[in-house]
Amino acid sequence: MSKPSFGLSCAVSTPFDANGAIDMQRLIAHAKRCRTEGADSITLFGTTGEGFSVSFEERVRAIGAFKTAGFEMAREVGVGIMAASVGDAAQQCRQALKAGCRHLLLAPPFYAKNVSDDGLFAWHAELFTSLGETARDVILYHLPDVTAVRLSLDLIGRLKIAFPKIVRGVKDSGGDLTHSEALIAKHGELAILIGDERHLAHIVRKGGQGAICGMANLEAKRLRAMVLQGRDDAVITALVDVVVGYPVLSAIKTMIAHRSGDREWQRMRPPLDKLTDERRARLIAKYAAASAQT
Repeated sequence: MSKPSFGLSCAVSTPFDANGAIDMQRLIAHAKRCRTEGADSITLFGTTGEGFSVSFEERVRAIGAFKTAGFEMAREVGVGIMAASVGDAAQQCRQALKAGCRHLLLAPPFYAKNVSDDGLFAWHAELFTSLGETARDVILYHLPDVTAVRLSLDLIGRLKIAFPKIVRGVKDSGGDLTHSEALIAKHGELAILIGDERHLAHIVRKGGQGAICGMANLEAKRLRAMVLQGRDDAVITALVDVVVGYPVLSAIKTMIAHRSGDREWQRMRPPLDKLTDERRARLIAKYAAASAQT
């Protein structure tokens, strides 16, 4: 099997300090660790990174900090784009593109519900047109359980035909393996990426190009092997089963805190909460038991 061209991108968690600001030192150190452990790149401010709660000014500071820290932006750093308005999405895109970032993980407009494919096409078309010649490397983000917006196969086809130099791929976080397989069958020339790590090896064997995923904060080495070899990993399946039994974002931060011995990592940005001590202890025990499987 040839190496997927996209690979493994860690949807990196975002640490916050006691005042609620992004802790840049911890964020950069953690991103470097994820790269060392096997992630081909990191994606800032996706769902796992609580990107929905990060202001534009914070994005500017964070991306600047990554450049200063020596990250090769075109190879190592992607950015999640989360906004309901075309104007706000365009502002986030322009900032990431100006910094030379590797890819843009573009969430759909998430406030209006039950919108048509025509409406969604018009939103994306207005955004891409407003960006002009700078637009590139957009990964469409399908996560209907969170956004309540489905990116249909037909809509993706319309967008890739209308904007072939811009639409690079689709991240499928719908958790429906049949849908992921249909994406590859119909749009396999795009980078089809998986969000649910339990499906990763299967999708790579079918022709998918890898993943942008939260578990890479914890298990980048194992996930990299799945991406490169299309090899099933029962431990990853067991670990994901454990994590999804809790609020996933706080569970991942709990495990980062436990692994690093740094309890400051447990902080969440409102309206999200960290796990209670009881749930934290239970998660750590279950995660350890799942990790011990052979």
